[in-house]
Amino acid sequence: MRLASPKIFVLALLSAAATLAAAEGPTTRPGASDYRALADETERGLRAELSLWYPRSVDRERGGFRSNFNADWSPGPPAQRSVVFQSRMIWTAAEVTKRRPVLADEFRPYVSHGVKFLRDVLWDAERGGFYWVVDPDNKPYDDDRASKHSYGNAFAIYALAEAHRATADPEALDLAKRAFLWLDERAHDDINGGYFDALDRDGRPRKSGTGGRVVDQIGGPYGTKSMNAHIHLMEAFNVLHQLWRDSRLEARLREVFLIVRDRIAVEPGCLNQYFTPDWPALPNADSYGHDVETGYLLLEAADGLDLGHDPKTVAVARSLVDHALAHGWDAQHGGFYDEGPAVHSAKDLSRVHTRKVWWVQAEGLNALLLFHERFGHETDVYWNAAVAQWNFIARHQVDPAHGGWFAEVDRDGTAKPDQLKGQNWKASYHTGRSLMLSGERLEKLAGAAALGRGG
Repeated sequence: MRLASPKIFVLALLSAAATLAAAEGPTTRPGASDYRALADETERGLRAELSLWYPRSVDRERGGFRSNFNADWSPGPPAQRSVVFQSRMIWTAAEVTKRRPVLADEFRPYVSHGVKFLRDVLWDAERGGFYWVVDPDNKPYDDDRASKHSYGNAFAIYALAEAHRATADPEALDLAKRAFLWLDERAHDDINGGYFDALDRDGRPRKSGTGGRVVDQIGGPYGTKSMNAHIHLMEAFNVLHQLWRDSRLEARLREVFLIVRDRIAVEPGCLNQYFTPDWPALPNADSYGHDVETGYLLLEAADGLDLGHDPKTVAVARSLVDHALAHGWDAQHGGFYDEGPAVHSAKDLSRVHTRKVWWVQAEGLNALLLFHERFGHETDVYWNAAVAQWNFIARHQVDPAHGGWFAEVDRDGTAKPDQLKGQNWKASYHTGRSLMLSGERLEKLAGAAALGRGG
């Protein structure tokens, strides 16, 4: 089944969003019809996203997926081929194959196409591990750009594990296992726990770059450990662990989970971003999007470790979302800000980056609906925020002219019209994951509400 025109989906999305978008302030207690209405809207949003990215991004000449797209979705110039972008495109296609059977025949070949690129181009056949980037012609660099990152390898493991679940391809699972073992043997800190992020081509942790550069290709200080790497290692190890009950992998999943929960997450409910090897934190801003995303990922990993509703994990995860709502949420317009101080007055935004970034809004929607599902019997806070979040997305983050999500908009939703719709950091992953999971969660909530079991 082919997806319909993206313009048709965008018009339908904006039209269907009008009822919810017209509501300002607290909503009433949601019922089955409320859940189903929002589920229909998120599904339309999902189909719009998928119709823009696939098959447009599939690169039949060079393999893998094209990353650069202009504001109108016309192709941009060839770009470096990034392991993160390629992995995210595979992951989305795999999830669609699994979760939307009517689209499986179309999306399954995209998964295999992407896995082949990871295996044949981005995997270092000589020394192991995934390159961070290769050049536009698929050739490895011979300078700092030949580096590898735990963060990038985590996304490759994540994508390959889900690819195996979607296609039953044994090579995808085998490569995920090899990537884990390569990373664990080289980047793991056997003294203090956790993983160094920036690595040289052989996988040795790097303390500086060429010319004494102190910041790596992701923007983190060389020689440190990062929040961002560890939350995604936790995510990747959790999925791989479901397929491969290896004792070493399970131990590392548990270790990284506890590091995220007990070291990286701190009171009053935020995440430190960078750490010295023995875990003292380096001063940095609070990333509200990572806070809400990690709230979701902690609960997901706890389920993978059979911890269920472990009280400490629930408390930490909930504190991350509650803190983001208290300090990173725009009560006037809806939506989460980008980053700012861990604690500040709601009236003083002078030190807050108030722009609204696409991935933060996507992860915010997913987390708010998850927390409504888990804790909606206690409070309507998460539901009210989720409705306001979707209203902001539908009215402002989605481009009404060309479709797709603007990379960022101002606090009030004003968008610069010439933004790239695709680049190595902006794939189908955050939006696709959020819309898929949100729609499924809302359908589940609608069913329970119809039977009088919730809502």
